[in-house]
Formats: sequence, structure tokens, C-alpha cells
Amino acid sequence: MSVIAHVDHGKSTLTDSLVSKAGIIANEKAGEARFTDTRKDEQERCITIKSTGVSMFYSLDEYNMSFLEATQFHEGRNGFLINLIDSPGHVDFSSEVTAALRVT
Repeated sequence: MSVIAHVDHGKSTLTDSLVSKAGIIANEKAGEARFTDTRKDEQERCITIKSTGVSMFYSLDEYNMSFLEATQFHEGRNGFLINLIDSPGHVDFSSEVTAALRVT
């Protein structure tokens, strides 16, 4: 999946929230960690410049799995692997967005 939107609309914050739900970062750091902004200039400017991917595995409890038992998604598994790409929102980095969309 690719997260795309205009600049300052919460793409990295959403990504942080999903990464925290997967247990990769602490819930308290979600929104401020900017987990996918790995470059120093991205951290300093608080903007995403390069698209960055992260793989996350979500395990579902029995209650939530009960909703999927009758679907094609069940197949004896209790979770999902999600490959997520956080992309820049500024028009100057639109080639990064295009590349992220080609991958997904």
C-alpha cells in the first residue's frame, strides 16, 4: 500500500500510527517518531523527501478472526503482512510519489 496525500495532511503520522500498532515503535512515539523519515534532512525539515517502505505483520485475536473465517482471507492464518510505502507530499518530490505508486 502507498500512503499518498498533499503536503502536511498526515501521511507520516498515519504511517507512525500503523507502525506502532504493529509493535515496531512505542504507541507514545506514534506521530512524533517519523519512523519512515530516515534521512537527516527529512528529520530536520519535518518533511518526507524520499519514499520509504516498511513491512508490518498484524496478528488478529480469535474474536476478529471470527469475522474472516467465511472469507478467502482466512486459510488458517491469524494475521496479515502489510507492505507500506510512505511517500512525500510536496510537489517538488512528485517523482518519488510516482515511483511509490508504480511499486504498489
